[in-house]
Amino acid sequence: MSSKLPVIEVPKAPAKPEAPQRAPAAAVEQTPMIDGPFEEERVWEQLKTVFDPEIPVNVVDLGLIYRCEALPLPDGGHRVEIDMSMTAPGCTMGDVLKEDVRRKVQGVPGVKEVEVQVVWDPPWDASRMSDAARLQLGWM
Repeated sequence: MSSKLPVIEVPKAPAKPEAPQRAPAAAVEQTPMIDGPFEEERVWEQLKTVFDPEIPVNVVDLGLIYRCEALPLPDGGHRVEIDMSMTAPGCTMGDVLKEDVRRKVQGVPGVKEVEVQVVWDPPWDASRMSDAARLQLGWM
C-alpha cells in the first residue's frame, strides 16, 4: 500500500473581469440651470433639507457648512462654492452628504454650477452647532 495521496487537479476559476475604470469626478458639477431669479436664501433653505443620516439634524444647524459663496457667471447664472465638514474624519456618509448637498443646491433657480469640497480644517466640534440643534439633541 502506497502512502502517497493521488494528485487531483482542480480547474482554475475563470478570472474575474476587472472593474471598469471610473474617470475622476469633475470638481464642478454643471447641469441645466433651472430658470428663475437667483436668491442666496434659497440655497440656504435647500442646505437645511440635507440631514446627516446618523444624527437627525440638518447640516446647517450641525455647523457642517463652513462656507457657501455664490459667484455670478459671465454667461449668466451662478456658481455656488461650498466648503463643508463632517462630524468625524471617519464618517462613512461623507460622499452621500456631499452629493446630497450638491444635488439640492443644483435645484435652486439660477444655479448653473455647484462645487462642494469636504474640508477638515478647522476640525468640527459641537460648539459649531446652532442652539436649535443642541435643543433637538437634548444638549441644552
